[in-house]
Amino acid sequence: MKKLIIALIIIIIIGVAGYFLFIKSSGEDFIPPTADTQMKDISEENQETPEEAGPVEIIGKSADNRDITAYHYGNGEKEILFVGGIHGGYSWNTSLVAYELMDHLENNPDVVPKNVRVTVVPVLNPDGLEKVVSATGKFSASDVDTTDTIPGRFNGNNVDLNRNFDCDWQTTGTWQDKEVDGGDSAFSEPESKAIKSYIESNDPEAVVVWYSSAGGVFASSCHNGVLDETKTLTNIFAGASGYPAFEEFDFYEITGDMVNWLAKEKIPAISVLLTDHISTEWSKNKVGIEAILEYYRE
Repeated sequence: MKKLIIALIIIIIIGVAGYFLFIKSSGEDFIPPTADTQMKDISEENQETPEEAGPVEIIGKSADNRDITAYHYGNGEKEILFVGGIHGGYSWNTSLVAYELMDHLENNPDVVPKNVRVTVVPVLNPDGLEKVVSATGKFSASDVDTTDTIPGRFNGNNVDLNRNFDCDWQTTGTWQDKEVDGGDSAFSEPESKAIKSYIESNDPEAVVVWYSSAGGVFASSCHNGVLDETKTLTNIFAGASGYPAFEEFDFYEITGDMVNWLAKEKIPAISVLLTDHISTEWSKNKVGIEAILEYYRE
């Protein structure tokens, strides 16, 4: 019996010695896993590479420090950007149509082609919107105080943002028969800086900006002619929606216009002007938008 016990002990000793000899011969030091190293391994396994932008993104602040928000739909490489509310509460229906687009995309995600990402900035001028709607987020027509919407056209610095971009910029711009403040320089305003930075960082394939009110689709240019792609976009949106198409906005002189700056940067861009300051004309805009998205489908 004693010999059997001694033999078992010798076998165990030989086995343990052989195990450590194998570990050493592998060229690596064996370190038993601790709780810290186990947690680190689990954490590293579960790490995901973050997307460049989530479904909601704050792209800047207004003059009065309100958020300017972009909403993303789809994950494709081609980005189509839609912008509303550049004239805030004066053209509050341009924000409403943008919110209707967002609802449509949330309820019908298949509308966005797989190779496309749609970005919507429903309110580029939250200061101006707040003056008329007493809100800077989603609202309804019943929330609007239509007593005097003109102050809502301007941001917190009383600047007309659509006179603050770098195409024929002037300190004093024209709106109908009135003079308006174009800012101290092109892109002097935080809102125009925010959208400029976003566009330069993301390089959208095309941009659609809503205004009111003239009832039409207008191409963009800045003394460099209308881009062929812009002509195509103008005709596609107009043909689907029933709005008339125009090569330029020539009712009066425009300085510092956003879509004309985009043309200067060789980015295809169109202005969609709603017919009045109340209606969203969603049925017309819906088919125009879907025609544009279909055009960019692979």
